[in-house]
Amino acid sequence: MARPNIPSSTQHDGVAGPSVLWLAIGFLLAGLGTVMLGPLMPTLLHDWRLTDQQGGLLLAAKFVGSFLGGVSVPRRLRLGVLGGMAFAGAGFGAFALSGGLMSGAACLFVGGFGLGQIIASTNIVIGRRYREHTGSALASVNFFWSLGAVLCGVIAAAALPRFHLRGPLLTFAGLFLLTGLGGFLNPSRKATAHEASAVDAAPLPMKLLTRFALLLFLYGGLETCMTGWLTTYTLRFSDVRLLGGQSAIVLLWSALTAGRALSSAALRVIREAILQRIGLAFSALLIAALVTTRHGPLLSLYCVLLGLSLAPFFPTTFGLLMKRRPTAREAGFILAVSGLGAALFPWLMGFVSTQSGSLRVAMVVPMALALILLLLSILPGSAEPISVAE
Repeated sequence: MARPNIPSSTQHDGVAGPSVLWLAIGFLLAGLGTVMLGPLMPTLLHDWRLTDQQGGLLLAAKFVGSFLGGVSVPRRLRLGVLGGMAFAGAGFGAFALSGGLMSGAACLFVGGFGLGQIIASTNIVIGRRYREHTGSALASVNFFWSLGAVLCGVIAAAALPRFHLRGPLLTFAGLFLLTGLGGFLNPSRKATAHEASAVDAAPLPMKLLTRFALLLFLYGGLETCMTGWLTTYTLRFSDVRLLGGQSAIVLLWSALTAGRALSSAALRVIREAILQRIGLAFSALLIAALVTTRHGPLLSLYCVLLGLSLAPFFPTTFGLLMKRRPTAREAGFILAVSGLGAALFPWLMGFVSTQSGSLRVAMVVPMALALILLLLSILPGSAEPISVAE
């Protein structure tokens, strides 16, 4: 069926934004911001005298903010990217100056709101600019997000013993503001007719929208459970504590980063749905293996393999969604729901850990999420692409 005519101003709004260079830098910073509480959590729990359950509330505050940021993504996606930089800079700068649970949670909420705007707007812009091999393009830009996550653990291990929290966090906040300024001064070239044709159309069927929202909701919880608690888990259960306990999270994110690059190449020859299911199957097995060992080298190997297994899920799933040409509000809502899952399930892990007295027991939460995602992915019609009229 032919798609409705859309005004040229709306078409340009759908793909306009900072140049790819500034989008990539912004996504690198967004990766740092999304996972930073994982490496910082042991220090925060100690300095602020928090329980695991209270630490989970900090994670929840940031990801609730991210959820609202994604839900409220503007039609003018350029404003979502640049405004998100401003909110993230303000929120994380204030967090550097806070000193307790309530003030810290409020600041993380603001920073998370900015991250939600950046992540949703950037993914939608990329998904619309690159209609051919959409999953591959999304894997490429999310490589920089994963690279930021890798650097987070390394920076935390190098900076925390020397500078503690305030200085590095203030620097981080300033980088968001500088990147926003750079993106404002260096916008992308005008959209081509081919790119502009990928903008909003009729709303997606509710059943399809719900299915994608559920997939991203559960995956947001799965990934953040692992990245949010892996450093603390390593310190408690591993017999090797390299890089101040950050080695496991560095390995996980290094593998996720490499996996995103490999996924970008693989998605040019393998269908998104197939790669999605392979990754989920191995993820469930590896989480089960992770909780059975205290041996550092073996735990490190599992972290590498888990990162490679998790890497394809987001670009494959969001690539399948973008082939349906959702509206900006629909795509933003689905990404935002991922943030809601990232808020709920790490808190649930902290709750289970506190109630059971064991973070190892709480690993049942991400294991169950991986199995549910695998089941959903193989249900009939769950992820198969549909034909799109040009």
